[in-house]
Amino acid sequence: MKLSKAFLFTTKEYPKDADVISDKLLRKSNLLVKSHAGFFYFTPLLNRTLKKIRNIISEEMDGAGAQEVLMPILMKKELWEESGRWDTYLNAEIMFHLKNRKNVEMCLGPTHEEAVTDLVRKFITSYKQLPVILYQQNTKFRDEIRPRFGLMRTSEFIMKDAYSFDSSEEGLDISYRTMREAYRRIFKRIGLEYIIVQADSGAIGGSGSEEFMITADSGEDTILYCPECRYAANLEKAGSVLNPVEFNDYNKELIKLHTPNIRTVEELVGFTGIPAHQMIKTIIFRLIYKDSEKFAAVMIRGDLEINEVKLLNYFGCLDMIKATVEEIGSLTGAEVGFAGPFNLNSKIQLVGDRSIAEVNYFLCGCNETDYHNINVCFGRDMELPPLADLKTAREGEICPECRKSALVQKMGIEVGHIFKLGTKYSEKMRALVTDESGAEIPMIMGCYGIGTSRIISAAIEQNHDGNGIIWQNSIAPYHILIITVGKEPPVTDIAEELYKSLTEKGYEVLYDDREVSFGFKMKDADLIGVPYRIVAGRKASEGIFEVSKRRDGIKQEMDIDSIITFLETEL
Repeated sequence: MKLSKAFLFTTKEYPKDADVISDKLLRKSNLLVKSHAGFFYFTPLLNRTLKKIRNIISEEMDGAGAQEVLMPILMKKELWEESGRWDTYLNAEIMFHLKNRKNVEMCLGPTHEEAVTDLVRKFITSYKQLPVILYQQNTKFRDEIRPRFGLMRTSEFIMKDAYSFDSSEEGLDISYRTMREAYRRIFKRIGLEYIIVQADSGAIGGSGSEEFMITADSGEDTILYCPECRYAANLEKAGSVLNPVEFNDYNKELIKLHTPNIRTVEELVGFTGIPAHQMIKTIIFRLIYKDSEKFAAVMIRGDLEINEVKLLNYFGCLDMIKATVEEIGSLTGAEVGFAGPFNLNSKIQLVGDRSIAEVNYFLCGCNETDYHNINVCFGRDMELPPLADLKTAREGEICPECRKSALVQKMGIEVGHIFKLGTKYSEKMRALVTDESGAEIPMIMGCYGIGTSRIISAAIEQNHDGNGIIWQNSIAPYHILIITVGKEPPVTDIAEELYKSLTEKGYEVLYDDREVSFGFKMKDADLIGVPYRIVAGRKASEGIFEVSKRRDGIKQEMDIDSIITFLETEL
């Protein structure tokens, strides 16, 4: 492709609304063009990169025994009501929904578990027909509250989603491992540095899941990992062992302490001298279910924070929010800041984080404005409530697996997510097969997603410098860029011959034949990140060219034969 004919329109300035480097570089080069919030145009060079990513994914999925399908983007409400997820997604306001001319409610697919289950149940009736793994690379839509970070969080995106169907848990384990290994090959071929972390299954559901994370400072996800045993988890899922702390043995008598307008843990520490870890705060949430609501009071050590994802999963509700000032007053009889586990309204379910089990003689609210209790003791003053891991793990706390090393925190970009769904969808949607005894059983499912378009941003976040993008060979839109110094016919003629020769040999070549300065061409070359650069300059008439890699910038002089040998080795 000659750049004089290419649909390429680079600019000098970064867009003002771009927050991360991948978005800045993609839009400065206009490889990616913003249509409106959350929606983009892929111009020809970037579309070539996208196609290469899609091809790598398809080759590895096909090689792993998965079969490609294409499912409707627009789906009817009834399918989602069968699975019970219509209200979940509607209440979360993440789903684009609409009505057709017949007043039938539909949605633009944010994901396709319902659709693929419907397809499979039409034809698979016996365990002998399993396992089956189907996948697609299709457009998804999610009504993001705040689309941002370019291709990392958009309202319209391209995703590879695969679904496995088995007749046993052992079969699911095999399918899951098969897809996990396929993902490792995919990301290795693309050239991404990644780590696999334990993750929350979210609205997709299932018994377990893992995320493939690209480590980058611009990532939206917080990862905690252990350098000793390689334990790694998303912050929503991460566990930890708390570092030892010293508990003071205060006056053992329960005392009701006057704490006028002292509401926060920090204020209470200053007022009483009691350390935060010897306080227990009680936080009240309103839990939202499909047809009802209820309240929960959560007890947690004063120096820790509640992980709301863990709490949501514990109660199995659709959504939850912290109780309002008015609700807290009604339920506790006190103002905000004085809630505690005593004399709670019967409507409230009390639960505690495991951190409270070892705390005794602690301070907590007593549900009376301007008062707290101190020296509260489990087993004497109140019973220990049901406990679960509800805290947010933190860097520096101890790894929950090896229990040796301190956890380290990094930021990551999720590019892949694999789930063991089990029978969540097949039971509700009656996707059944007969087993060896002739009994009907639900198929056991797995779900495996890759953010196809998001990989572009993730790759740039890991591969760029101050001048522009540095594409990996496997996904570069073109591999070679030929640039001329000057516009004189001897040089341009030789560059033209080289362009034709390399193109005929099957190389993907850009030739910058534009009538612009050499400096302008070089800046564009750095910006768009083509891996190999060949400059035809003053020695071109002698058959000598300057060759360099975009990644390291080291220049070498080569004749045409040497260039061919070099490219054969590199590509």
